[in-house]
Amino acid sequence: MIIKIISTSITILSTFALFSQTYITNTTVADVENQKMIPNQTVVINNDLITEVQPNKKIKIPENATIIEGSGKYLIPGMTDAHIHFFQNGGVYARPDVIDLRKYVPYETEIALTKSNMENKLRRYLQNGITTVIDVGANYHFLQQREDFRNKDFSPTIFITGPLLTTYEPKVYENLGDYEPFILTKTIEDGINGVKNLLPLKPDFIKIWYIAGADGLSKEESAHKNLPIVRAIIDEAHKNNLKVAVHASERITAQLAVENGAEFLVHSVDDEVLKPDFVKLLKKNNTTVCPTLIVEDGYVKSLGQNIKMTNYELETADPYQLGSLLDLKHLPDTLLINRYKMMIASKANLDKTRKKDSIRLVNLKILSDAGITIVTGTDAGNIGTLHASSYLAELEMMKKGGMSTWQILTASTLNGAKVLDKQDEFGSVTKGKKANLVLLDANPIDNIESVTKISRVINKGVVFNPNELLKDSPENLAQRQLNAYNFRNIDAFLEPYADDVEVYNFPDKLQFKGKEAMRKGYTPMFENNPNLHCELINRIVHGNTVMDQERIQIGNKILEGVAIYKIENGKIKKVYFVM
Repeated sequence: MIIKIISTSITILSTFALFSQTYITNTTVADVENQKMIPNQTVVINNDLITEVQPNKKIKIPENATIIEGSGKYLIPGMTDAHIHFFQNGGVYARPDVIDLRKYVPYETEIALTKSNMENKLRRYLQNGITTVIDVGANYHFLQQREDFRNKDFSPTIFITGPLLTTYEPKVYENLGDYEPFILTKTIEDGINGVKNLLPLKPDFIKIWYIAGADGLSKEESAHKNLPIVRAIIDEAHKNNLKVAVHASERITAQLAVENGAEFLVHSVDDEVLKPDFVKLLKKNNTTVCPTLIVEDGYVKSLGQNIKMTNYELETADPYQLGSLLDLKHLPDTLLINRYKMMIASKANLDKTRKKDSIRLVNLKILSDAGITIVTGTDAGNIGTLHASSYLAELEMMKKGGMSTWQILTASTLNGAKVLDKQDEFGSVTKGKKANLVLLDANPIDNIESVTKISRVINKGVVFNPNELLKDSPENLAQRQLNAYNFRNIDAFLEPYADDVEVYNFPDKLQFKGKEAMRKGYTPMFENNPNLHCELINRIVHGNTVMDQERIQIGNKILEGVAIYKIENGKIKKVYFVM
């Protein structure tokens, strides 16, 4: 009797497992371990694991299975952004230590937003095929809040450190309690206790902000002066089986960190071209390097008011953070804003920036050619480096630095898993690994931009249509078209509108009917008014209606009015202008 009951139970369990299987058929698998494309494959997913990767003819698909047709598509591992910051939003108000705009948006408001919009960030990452994020500098709050998303299907897997241990802390971040992103370590004891105090919250690793020169000494003198504290932090982390990541953009700080056991460099060395001895050191210690090539350019373009955004960024970025990057065009403190603009545009600064950019790319080529483990990371959250949508720009800059598309794809998948020794768990389309996958409509090896052409995202074994992960609210649609208007990008401007949109001068004078009529009307205005700018004064949202009070500069004219947007079926269907 007991045997019969057990047998029946096994049958029930087997049936349940059978019905939980997903088959991705007739697809081409990107084998990042051997850097080759394997056509005509079927990948079987059981719960959250890949259980088979076989040629189509070797797989028998049972009835009632979930089938995803992969013909003409390419299956890659889910991607990793190995350098993000949840405590920063990416907009112009994200870093008051860089540009202090707290009189317009209090930093407490920014902190509250980072907390409330974490789910939005995570959905946006997954929508863009990023199934793993590594936060290399958070705070006590986010160490706790990550637990809210650990078992959520829509959330990428989160690996996170706590606050950055550092010998220098900007004043604006002091006394923020659980939201303080730094632990100030003035002594060896401070460094050891900093690690110990983090342990109860179970960080995935430890991060050091190795800043040299803030104490008035030369970079080399400062780096050596602080080395005993850095060494103590690394040793204490290793005692507790935690890896150590280090922010070190100078060769001397990077070298000292690696010599003393740091496993993960989260920035490029940008002050000198790397010499063979340094490369040998990285290779000997099996150090992972995340070059973060675009983050400084984000600051330069944002603060210099010379921002360019692609259609992809305008459509996929957080529209409010992206829109805030243009606020410097209308904030009243013109003295402060013009000072930044002039400083950024100065010949000395431009020459310095170009030199550092060049060194980063040269060093990336040196390291990748030497076989150093390179991992993709954006430093998202910093001003001008927006969460998720900045990932493609980082990949394209890696390409500019001389990495092949296979090297870039590997850096974005398998190497992301290697950061914390998880390569046996995820990072390739391999039997037994986590079913974190992205099904693409085009071959990423032909063009790395194809990683944005996503048909399906599979996260923890659950299949998502990326368009369903984060639907645009009426407010989002209004903001996206406003952003594109300010960038004078006609295609991105029209994208949120319905094909048969109607535009009226209030109350009933029809101005445009249909997108093409709008294109003909707006294109000359975009082309002939380089200073075109619309400032949002106030916004009211009522159901599917958005009412924006606006101040618009067109040439030498300043106009004020109200735009009323009526949304139907996820598109702007009618617009009324009250001028």
